[in-house]
Amino acid sequence: MTANSSTVEIDGVGPVLFERSKRARRLSVSVKRLTGVRVAIPYGVSFKKAEEFVRARTDWINKHLDRIEQFEREYTSITQNSPDIDMARAKRKLSRRLKHLAEKHGFTYNRVFIRNQRTRWGSCSSRRNISLNMRLVMIPDELMDYVILHELTHTRFKNHSKDFYAELDRLVGNRKGMDVQLKEYGLGLL
Repeated sequence: MTANSSTVEIDGVGPVLFERSKRARRLSVSVKRLTGVRVAIPYGVSFKKAEEFVRARTDWINKHLDRIEQFEREYTSITQNSPDIDMARAKRKLSRRLKHLAEKHGFTYNRVFIRNQRTRWGSCSSRRNISLNMRLVMIPDELMDYVILHELTHTRFKNHSKDFYAELDRLVGNRKGMDVQLKEYGLGLL
């Protein structure tokens, strides 16, 4: 605890880290698996006001803490009950599938990286390099293809604009349903 940070026990929430931040433009609360509840406080806002801000949002915070707890239970269960993932097999399968879908739909990409990521199913860099999570081989092929097509669409549209979603909808049809199913398997957003 310093003059710029303080951990306070908030009734109904637990420990909350309050940190003064030069980058913060407004009060914001984040709830993360490893760091817990954190409040970024811009200069000019008192710690007391920040504490009131958190107390007014205990329902929202608890909802997100519950999600993290549920994810950890489900993830532990999946990890304990699933066969070990062979990285070489995952690289082969995902690389082949990416190449097939790119050719089928007329996408081009630069390089592909298969990684053991903890928070993302995939990503696409501004240089059109695609990273895919090796755990994709553990979910249904339809969802694996959806993640790959999502990242391939980013080779044309660098953000989640209306045009991006229109293209993705054209490719997969039931995008919202896929998102719901994908969330059931955990990890972060695409």
